[in-house]
Amino acid sequence: MKKDTILILDFGSQYTQLIARRVRELKVFSIIESCQVDLKTIKRIKPKGIILSGGPHSVYEKKAPSLDKEIFKLGIPILGICYGMQILVKTLGGGVGESKKREYGRAPMYLDDHQDLFFSMPAKITSWMSHTDKVSSLPKGFKVLAHTGNTQYAAIGDQTRRIYGVQFHPEVVHTDMGIQVISNFLFRICDCFANWQLEDFISEQIEKIKKQAGNKNVICGLSGGVDSSTAAVMIHQAIGRKLKCIFVNNGVLRKNEVKQVIDIFKGHYKIDLRYVDASQAFLKKLKGVVDPEQKRKIIGHEFIHTFEAEAKKIKDVEFLVQGTLYPDVIESIPFFGGPTAKIKSHHNVGGLPSKMKLKLIEPFRELFKDEVRGIAKILKLPEAIVNRHPFPGPGLAVRIIGEIKPSELKILREADAILEKIMKASGLYDATWQAFCVLLPLKTVGVMGDKRTYEHVVAIRAVTSSDGMTADWAKLPHQVLDEISNSIINKVRGINRVVFDISSKPPATIEWE
Repeated sequence: MKKDTILILDFGSQYTQLIARRVRELKVFSIIESCQVDLKTIKRIKPKGIILSGGPHSVYEKKAPSLDKEIFKLGIPILGICYGMQILVKTLGGGVGESKKREYGRAPMYLDDHQDLFFSMPAKITSWMSHTDKVSSLPKGFKVLAHTGNTQYAAIGDQTRRIYGVQFHPEVVHTDMGIQVISNFLFRICDCFANWQLEDFISEQIEKIKKQAGNKNVICGLSGGVDSSTAAVMIHQAIGRKLKCIFVNNGVLRKNEVKQVIDIFKGHYKIDLRYVDASQAFLKKLKGVVDPEQKRKIIGHEFIHTFEAEAKKIKDVEFLVQGTLYPDVIESIPFFGGPTAKIKSHHNVGGLPSKMKLKLIEPFRELFKDEVRGIAKILKLPEAIVNRHPFPGPGLAVRIIGEIKPSELKILREADAILEKIMKASGLYDATWQAFCVLLPLKTVGVMGDKRTYEHVVAIRAVTSSDGMTADWAKLPHQVLDEISNSIINKVRGINRVVFDISSKPPATIEWE
């Protein structure tokens, strides 16, 4: 059965990817396209429904993104969210203006109609608002479906043409029953089938890779992370020993990481794994380097050089596996308003030299991180990989603030291993998105064994998140923090002080560099 698809047009909202994930959670496939997508592309996709995302603009700004009026003639159900609702109204001849009272955060919302979008929902819910403009008059054929104390048109609909708009954000967890609103749109209005299954995806990809690879060899850069590990196991099921994995030790891996990767993939899965210890070469290039962006670039370039040299030793190679995820693809699309401001280089290596002339196999190009974890579970990968916290490509190099020295790497590895052990023993590891140590570029005075010490400070960073796009600091129990601090200070020579990072993202990032 062909999978039903919901098309999401992105007008620049920070929640666009979240909308796509919510749709997929309901077992309906979703894809994101720029708000500037042409009608030909929409017709090729053949979506069962279209969702217009929010965005940072005002519809009456000169350079505000617009909406092609021809979309409404396709007969496809449409749901506009926040800016999506406002541009929908403006395009169809309604009015939008600046609100006298801006609405941010939670707001009580009263439902006036329970026919379709709000089917089987109570008369009052808490909604999450984020807008400075609001609809002032409705286009012909629309009626009010919900209101708040500040917004007369909190939700509207032309139920005959199946076109709807909501001023609030149903995709965020702060909106009561927001997932029910999306579900009603998918199943009651768009007549979708819940036929997006990861099991089907796996079997489809395995058959696709078999045909694509043929008798040629395929190389894969294996890091031990969930993305590359899951890709390697799935592709190994498809082509067996024709898969050649390359595992590069860049010198900034965690304690025992090399042994774990080799034991799992070479020992357990019997995958053809080539291990390259290039740690000294990497550390030599990193000597004296302090700037985090420069660290990332050096590690990326050195990885490419090392990987390419090893790949040349393998004959009859035609394909390269990359663990590209859907967020990577989305972020590369030139949405309205230009590219997002650069915060830091992406953790993953951007690509291998074009002179290698390898064709790409990107099995997870349409998937989000949580979906890759779902595939890992279906393929029965070890729990240590399935639930492994995200680890940056530059490794511990961006968890040591300042210059990378072998002595400091040793200190950080030991501290990080202790933190991970305690987090797992206390049952908190799986409850957090990431938990790790950061070695700070300063020393402080301490007293150990009645003697003065002057040693390193380590910061503990632990966050909760659903996708890493936003995060809150994890409220670890005091007794666990006490155990972490005492264990690190007592067992790791070179540390005499432990601090805990209580910053959220934003304004901070999860990693320190």
